[in-house]
Amino acid sequence: MATESLALRSPYQQSVADYWNREKDPVNIKLGDVDGTYHHHYGIGDVDQAVFEGSTETWEKRVIEEMHRLESVQASYLIDHLGDVGPEDRIMDAGCGRGGTSFMANQRFGCSVDGVSISEGQVSFANEQARQRGVADKVRFHLKNMLDTGFEPGAYKAIWNNESTMYVELSLLFAAHSRLLARGGRYVTITGCYNDAYGMPSRAVSQINAHYICSIHPRSSYFREMANNRLVPFAVVDLTPATIPYWELRAKSPVATGIEEPFLEAYRNGSFQYLLIGADRV
Repeated sequence: MATESLALRSPYQQSVADYWNREKDPVNIKLGDVDGTYHHHYGIGDVDQAVFEGSTETWEKRVIEEMHRLESVQASYLIDHLGDVGPEDRIMDAGCGRGGTSFMANQRFGCSVDGVSISEGQVSFANEQARQRGVADKVRFHLKNMLDTGFEPGAYKAIWNNESTMYVELSLLFAAHSRLLARGGRYVTITGCYNDAYGMPSRAVSQINAHYICSIHPRSSYFREMANNRLVPFAVVDLTPATIPYWELRAKSPVATGIEEPFLEAYRNGSFQYLLIGADRV
């Protein structure tokens, strides 16, 4: 379609859009079915040990519910860092997936949310969710490229990327976000990045790249490109220890995909880190 062609700027972006248009992974769908909030990111926090108790017949249900809880904790933690957002403000979810974090932010603040994705399937799904939730007047999802949305400069109080920065060049992404944020606006990302101190990306990091058709950035590039685009960090939190329990549980779960061991290997050997970075637009 014409709007899709405007959102896609390269053969690589087309391949990413094709991947997510086809994606029906139970690790995303089954977890979202728990309460109707569909995430496309991972979880943080300690696993409730009650998940290991009870009958074997309900094991799968308990694990799915606990993984979903940990993913919602992650989204809530990101939202905690968006600052003083009010009902009159406008915020943006860059690389919104099926809309989970957008809906949680709207529920928290009562504000308007624009979600952006290059996946037509994700945008359609998320807009239907907005209609079902009765918030379509406040939460809207757009088939747009987050590097060039066409939205008004300075229109946003806050913008975030929840595990979506690895699909774009950071210099272009942060330049785009800097244009859209009002002065004093807030940018937050939770992302996996490879540890520069380790050297080049490890074998496990390369496996993750291949699995998700992405290009994980070095840690240093986030701070360099933020500095180049008037984004000054106010918070840097290493969430690596907090996400390992989620991955250990997922590796035992009925929705494991096989990518769990590379994640755990990379987190444990220090070649990969899971960070929250918050920055103010100056």
